[in-house]
Amino acid sequence: MDYSKTLNLPQTEFAMRANLPQKEPLMLEEWDSKNIYKKALDKNKNNKSFILHDGPPYANGDIHLGHTLNKVLKDIIVRYKTMKGFYSPYVPGWDTHGLPIELQAIKKLGIKVSDVDPVKFRGMCKDYALSQVERQKEQFKRLGVIGDFENPYLTLTPEFEAKQIEVFGEMAKKGYIYKGLKPVYWCPSCETALAEAEIEYADETSNSIYVKFRVKDDKGLFKNLNVDLNNIYYVIWTTTTWTLPANLAICLGPEFEYVLAKFNDEVYVIAKELLEAVKKAANLENEEILATFKGSELEGQTCYHPFIDRESLVIVGDHVTLESGTGCVHTAPGHGQEDFEIGMKYKLDVLNPVDEKGRFTEKAGKYQGLTYKEGNKAILHDLKETNMLLAEERITHSYPHCWRCKNPIIFRATEQWFASIDGFRKEAVEAVKEVEWIPGWGEDRIASMVQDRGDWCISRQRIWGVPIPIFYCEDCGKELITEETIAKVVEIFKEKGSDAWFEMDAKDLLPENTKCECGGQKFRKEKDIMDVWFDSGSSHAGVLETRDDLSWPADMYLEGNDQYRGWFQSSLLTAVATRGRAPYRTVITHGMVVDGEGKKMSKSLGNGIDPMDVIKEYGADVLRLWVSSADYKTDVRISKDILKQLSEVYRKIRNTARYMIGNLYDFDPNKDMVDYSEMNELDKWALLKLQHLTKEVTEAYEGYEFHILYHAIHNFCVVDMSNFYLDIIKDRLYTEKPDSKERRAAQTVMYRILNSLVKMIAPVLSFTADEIWKYMPHTFDEKVDSVLLADWPRVLEEYVDEELEKRWDNILNIRGEVSKALEIARNNKLIGHSLNAKVEIYAEGDTYKFLNEVRDYLQTVFIVSKVELYEGIKDGVEYTFRSEENKELAVVVSVASGEKCERCWVYSETVGQDSEHPTLCSRCVSVLK
Repeated sequence: MDYSKTLNLPQTEFAMRANLPQKEPLMLEEWDSKNIYKKALDKNKNNKSFILHDGPPYANGDIHLGHTLNKVLKDIIVRYKTMKGFYSPYVPGWDTHGLPIELQAIKKLGIKVSDVDPVKFRGMCKDYALSQVERQKEQFKRLGVIGDFENPYLTLTPEFEAKQIEVFGEMAKKGYIYKGLKPVYWCPSCETALAEAEIEYADETSNSIYVKFRVKDDKGLFKNLNVDLNNIYYVIWTTTTWTLPANLAICLGPEFEYVLAKFNDEVYVIAKELLEAVKKAANLENEEILATFKGSELEGQTCYHPFIDRESLVIVGDHVTLESGTGCVHTAPGHGQEDFEIGMKYKLDVLNPVDEKGRFTEKAGKYQGLTYKEGNKAILHDLKETNMLLAEERITHSYPHCWRCKNPIIFRATEQWFASIDGFRKEAVEAVKEVEWIPGWGEDRIASMVQDRGDWCISRQRIWGVPIPIFYCEDCGKELITEETIAKVVEIFKEKGSDAWFEMDAKDLLPENTKCECGGQKFRKEKDIMDVWFDSGSSHAGVLETRDDLSWPADMYLEGNDQYRGWFQSSLLTAVATRGRAPYRTVITHGMVVDGEGKKMSKSLGNGIDPMDVIKEYGADVLRLWVSSADYKTDVRISKDILKQLSEVYRKIRNTARYMIGNLYDFDPNKDMVDYSEMNELDKWALLKLQHLTKEVTEAYEGYEFHILYHAIHNFCVVDMSNFYLDIIKDRLYTEKPDSKERRAAQTVMYRILNSLVKMIAPVLSFTADEIWKYMPHTFDEKVDSVLLADWPRVLEEYVDEELEKRWDNILNIRGEVSKALEIARNNKLIGHSLNAKVEIYAEGDTYKFLNEVRDYLQTVFIVSKVELYEGIKDGVEYTFRSEENKELAVVVSVASGEKCERCWVYSETVGQDSEHPTLCSRCVSVLK
């Protein structure tokens, strides 16, 4: 007889090989066809909401691992909140205006902007942006991200643009918007102003020069030094040679000491603390110190500019430091924020001799027409020729670059539109305190950024964006912006979008009979557009306030830690300025994605990994597992080795579920469940461990500590289940009568564990969880199309028994010691499988007392054929193993007596006693009869 056919062996079509790259697209189609996202919303529509507002990625190019980390983190949270019963709609968004899209449109179409009608060019940009949205949308969906992808928010839609104009109008009404001549970050390559958030720093090697400014008027201070005034020079230091044509002053630290140091015939004014460094740079020695003055004493002197016919005023400022240079700071109010501010104090001109292309204008004299880089060489040459260069070095230093084109930027004074932060700075800093920041240091970071930041330059000299809705009187040139003009533009943009600004005449964009204060009735339109950070920074208004399924403020913003100076800040500023509070209740930030060695990923290093390539090899669920596995608050590592390890973890979780599904093939939870009171201690222990897991995992989701639940679930599947409980109950599941209480009890426990486990992994392993859900049995009230539609598991306190836990912790410890003895016997070729073994335990004291109480479980727990327990550790016994951990325990392993049962493989002396089944033990015989 083939006794294998009498066993209850696992049966399931749930595949051992995941085959995720092939299966996942089919599951996506199923989610769409069954409208799982909408069903989840409908299920919770009357419940409390949880709104995670999506920070819009830029609509340009394929997604990368940074996108993957960000979107999957959001999806984990949205799925968890949904299963917890929250009404949690997720509206994905895209940032669709700005320079990179302009550049792509120019590149793809091979055109010059100046050759194309603005409206036509904007249409090209729009088409490109929308194509990129569709491209990224499919890639985000492939990651398993659920949301309202049919109705995303785009910053180029008329509704959004109209709302953005409202935000701008409200800020203008409160007096926060002004036009001013100020130095701003300027990209000569892109020909536009940049915001601070659009700046990246990279190392650059440039000339560091020490330049002499001859004293013109010493205010009588140097008359007793017996030195010709023509031989006294202030020495300045700069790394931006090209800014020297704009020099109007030399700034000293008011409290610093400055020496007049004589070298041969020339005398140099230098900060006392920096004299040695300057001597080294210029190869000077044997100085004579003629006098020492405080910076404040030298204020008001004048010098000759080294190559332009004008004076340079000696001034003082607290921004001067002694970290490098000479302590005499070259000051060009048209080329730097600090220079501008100190220049305002001394009523200096805001001189800017550089145009939008980075070329010198006529204000730079002989250098007119040169680019600023060409100017560096020409000016340096002239300084050498005229003996005004004291020293020159090559240094590598951090320098600002444009985040779009990656080229160096310049500081350039231009007329721009600004948002005055001073008008609401205090309120913004206070609003930060009302928000929960995860990690906690985020609060100090953004608070100090807002506290220290300058005014926000919001104008850009480009075409593809939302225009600044301001008009100018043709007669007097005065700006016009009122509640009525804003309302009219909003009305038009709602209907026609911002293209209307470029299509319509000013008179048609204004209310009828609009007049300037001077009486003029003809107006022209502002040509600049808004900074794209104003676009995305208005999304709290343009999205949360305009959709019926959303609400303001958002419960959460979640982005990379580079957004403290970006989206978090622009959103905070527009919200506080117009609504008096932050637009979010909680802000979470994650680190950047780096390679396995912690290096930044880049094409030049060749260490980049394409998420779509990972999906083709492993499937999206392994990428999602990667997101959950790391503490995302710091930089997150990824490499081929890390992915390989994660695929192994995934396999263990999957196979644990598969084993349970296979052993539930004949189990109906609606009628086969065994009551807790009728279970044995081992089954109760397994349910106890499940409660601990449910509590730990739920707390990890609540605290957004996903790496904790990753480790907890992995540990539970491998240690508690595969290596212990499921291994031990295998005998009961396979060999007992199919409907016996013992087997049904084990199946009840497995069903409860699997039913909770599949829900706990669902926010992370969304595809695999739904696949498990499809193959496992369900109670009538949980027959739903997706695990996402099921309720989150609860901790059942009635299953938490501390005494039981202590007892089984002790059993597990002793099992570990017995396993060491069995391993020794196996290595000595005494036994093969543990069922070959008989175990004799010699114990004393509390250990013997305890083992005697639980002796009925020992054979099952040790998975051996026989266990004998003896009191006392006797001399003369040849022990296989003496425990170091527990001095009251010793073990002898020997070959079990009797024959091996053909059906259950246990060695038993009862094999052969039944004539009908001579190869079976008495237990198996009773099952078959």
